[in-house]
Amino acid sequence: MTSFLDPLIGFVSAHPWLAYLALFLAALLEAIPVVGALVPGSTIILALSALVPGGELQLPGVLAAAIAGALLGDGSAFWAGHRSQREILSAWPMSKYPAVMAQSEAFFQRWGMLAVLFARFVPPIRAFVPVTAGALGMPPVRFYGVNLAAVIAWAMAHVLPGVFAISALHHYAGLPHHQHVGKHIWILGVVAASIIALGVWTLRRRQARTGLRPGAGPT
Repeated sequence: MTSFLDPLIGFVSAHPWLAYLALFLAALLEAIPVVGALVPGSTIILALSALVPGGELQLPGVLAAAIAGALLGDGSAFWAGHRSQREILSAWPMSKYPAVMAQSEAFFQRWGMLAVLFARFVPPIRAFVPVTAGALGMPPVRFYGVNLAAVIAWAMAHVLPGVFAISALHHYAGLPHHQHVGKHIWILGVVAASIIALGVWTLRRRQARTGLRPGAGPT
């Protein structure tokens, strides 16, 4: 894995604009209904944040790319729902995920305006709440106002941990930036955590479909 990461870090250092584009697309696609449940946008952003302390990427550019992508994705999904109203909630491809759509609508009905803020941090409904908010008649001015604050907070929560972690490894553990050891630790940790989270989510979905629970057995 190290032999793969070193050339990748070198490539990003030589072509940072491609990394910013990847960050933008990761945030954008993660905000699109259905697609957002499949694209590991958060993993990409968390991983690439490790390249800020060493200078391969710049913090303002990373934050701007993530924020712009998320705003465009959320805003487009909201506007689609606002124009189509409730019809879009039962249209393809949302119709293939009735449980998630029901969860998203219940989440919005429970929290109202705050659902736009909270949903940014709750996958997989993060990709479904904006279109639900539009379909259920949330005023655009109110949505975009709350969404801007939510996206900024979300971007900072995904970028700054990697920046602080790598900086701490550099200053307190004595791991130099040019050897990329700290970056390797962070990126591999993020990928491993994402795989574990995906495994847990998949297991829970299977249990929900079959009606099984941990420890349950035949009676």
